[in-house]
Amino acid sequence: MTLPWLTVLGLIPIVGALLLCLPVFKHVGKVVGLAFSLLTFGVGSCVTVLYLGGLNLNEQISWMPAFGTYWALAVDGMGLLLVLLTATLVPVVLIAEWNIAERIQQANPEAKRWDGRAFFALVLLLEGLCLFVFMAQDVLLFYLLFEATLLPMYFLIGGFGGSRRSYAATKFLLFGLVGGLIMLVSVIGVYVWSETEAGNPTYLISELTKLDTGATGSLLMICFLVAFILKAPMVPVHVWLPTTAEEATPGTSALLVGIMDKMGTFGMIKICLALFPQESINAAPVMITLALISILYGGLAAVSSPNLLRLVAYTSVSHFGFMVLGIYTFTSVGMSGSIFYMVNHGFSTAALFLALGYLIKRGGSAKIADYGGVQKVAPVMAGVVLVAGLSALALPGMSSFVSEFMVLAGAWSRIPWVAIIAALGMVLAAVYVLRMYQRVMTGSLESELATKIGVDLDLKERLIAGFLILVILVLGFVPNLALGIIEPTAVNIVGVLGLSDPMPQLGGK
Repeated sequence: MTLPWLTVLGLIPIVGALLLCLPVFKHVGKVVGLAFSLLTFGVGSCVTVLYLGGLNLNEQISWMPAFGTYWALAVDGMGLLLVLLTATLVPVVLIAEWNIAERIQQANPEAKRWDGRAFFALVLLLEGLCLFVFMAQDVLLFYLLFEATLLPMYFLIGGFGGSRRSYAATKFLLFGLVGGLIMLVSVIGVYVWSETEAGNPTYLISELTKLDTGATGSLLMICFLVAFILKAPMVPVHVWLPTTAEEATPGTSALLVGIMDKMGTFGMIKICLALFPQESINAAPVMITLALISILYGGLAAVSSPNLLRLVAYTSVSHFGFMVLGIYTFTSVGMSGSIFYMVNHGFSTAALFLALGYLIKRGGSAKIADYGGVQKVAPVMAGVVLVAGLSALALPGMSSFVSEFMVLAGAWSRIPWVAIIAALGMVLAAVYVLRMYQRVMTGSLESELATKIGVDLDLKERLIAGFLILVILVLGFVPNLALGIIEPTAVNIVGVLGLSDPMPQLGGK
């Protein structure tokens, strides 16, 4: 390899973010930022073509020899799709939030906040760091990048959010730092473990998988796992997410929930299952229990939520429960469904956050009780919210249905009663989506609300919504576009655990 494609892919948005800090780009910063995000998407597409063509994209350079750490990047089926998800959603969010500075100034003329160029720079910085996380093949490198993503997201929430933005940003950061400190215990432990077992310290995942975990394996795995549970987020450590989603801009929430939180489930597979297979098997009953609690609690909380943005946040708690369930039932079908779920959830949640964001921008409120009959003055907006909501409840034909069905099928083949309980989450999803739509979009329309909403979605908003819906439908009707990439990775993960898929029982045998 003469060109380090993966390093270039991650550096492009970071370079773009740095350039936007220069005064020369003050008046064209947003255009430059969007151009760099589209260039990242183009390079990500090239990486996909090269990967599918069988080209070896692995990069490995000694970074800090004393610690045995490397600048090591690679992609498998899971990492590649999360890279594509990131590279696709970022330009969509930038276009959706194109006039963010003007909106803030209009809402509060006395507000002294950063301009749109700063927002674009922070989003690009976050994109580059997230890309490197999904490609990292060294535990220390993964940890440093994992923690670094907190800073741009903190400033995105605190600089551009609602009236309680400082509280929400601080709450987000504290939970993230707690998870990082707990993970740091394991990162230090990996150094000692590898030096003891191999004679030389190493952080390379490919080398660590060859070592015996020994007596400290359970402790190391638990510290990693707690950090990933905080990031995912799962009950009972999910409490930072609803507050953050309520105060952040819709675009920021789409990036947070659609991309950044996937580091939690990604880490469970990439770190916990790969390095600590037996310990992960031992932890499965606890993780399955937490997954079921998250599925049901998230659904019930969404049903009772009076706030549109908090409702979407709670739906994500439930959806992350499905992802974790697919991981810890240890079947290739369930694992494939979980990885596919990470991708589908990113697109469907982004569509829902942005669509409701259009409504809130016009109506001036995120309270469900303040709306009613919106479809009479904004039928296209109502249709977009409906389709995004149907994707969230996994309607057949939507991409989320395929992933949710695979997770439940995998759970049924291993532990049938778990699948039955998890299926209740689908019932709750239908309740909270249809109930929200009925209360907000149907019924009588007050003249004051009709005046606030004014016009329907403009051309830019329709193009954004149309693109996201198109992706959801294409992956729903042709899921093998993604599953063909995912399946080898999922089969390999289950094989690393030393497990095989349960054999179907026919005729009572």
